[in-house]
Amino acid sequence: MLRLSLQLHKWIALVVAIQVLGWVAGGLIMTALPIERVRGENHIGAPALAPIDTKRLLSLERQLALADMTDVGEATLKNTPRGPIWVLKSAAGSEGWWNAYSGENVDEIDAAAARRYAQMAYKGDGKLLAVDYQENAPKEAQVSGPLWRASFSDREHTRLYLDAFTGEVLSRRSDLWAFYDFFYQIHIMNFGASRSYNHPLIVIAAAATLIVVVTGIVLLVLRLRGDLRRLWAALSETRSQATAIEEGPGA
Repeated sequence: MLRLSLQLHKWIALVVAIQVLGWVAGGLIMTALPIERVRGENHIGAPALAPIDTKRLLSLERQLALADMTDVGEATLKNTPRGPIWVLKSAAGSEGWWNAYSGENVDEIDAAAARRYAQMAYKGDGKLLAVDYQENAPKEAQVSGPLWRASFSDREHTRLYLDAFTGEVLSRRSDLWAFYDFFYQIHIMNFGASRSYNHPLIVIAAAATLIVVVTGIVLLVLRLRGDLRRLWAALSETRSQATAIEEGPGA
């Protein structure tokens, strides 16, 4: 029993030790860095969006008729930097963007508009360095493309990802976010896009860690039992010697 527990404890602990180190390091980074700065909340501007003029707003029925859509699966009205927009998604999953006042289909924003909307959404000392169009959204954006990326010169190297049709900020990223996210992925053992805790690898690692803990407890109990036996034997021998001395040689 002792030998089996020792072997299990030693080899499984060797396998999970690196991941345990990652859990602890990730937890330290996640608790040490203010989440507001990681999310870039200190650089969120307050764009002054004009309120939607309900008198000019097209009804959904009228918009669907103008868009000639009969199989709409989802319709969303958004107040965006370029004005109110109907976002219509067909039952098949395709999307279209329509001016909610005129009913006209809107095209993607250009670089000049992307720069203007990015500066509206940003607050801080950094300067806007560049805007570049991304046909396929990069992994760090955690949204689907296409979109515009705006890069700023602040200390965190803030990056804003803007919707290519509405000009809305879809995600805020920075070097601080990338550093945090690296350790977060290690912590949850998931380097995919889902950031989910419910995956087989972390379950296996948690189970292996539990085995290490259980076998460690077994080893501790077995070690302590042996130590207690030796201590009890030593105490018994000491008492016997003390009794023999008290009785003396003539007893």
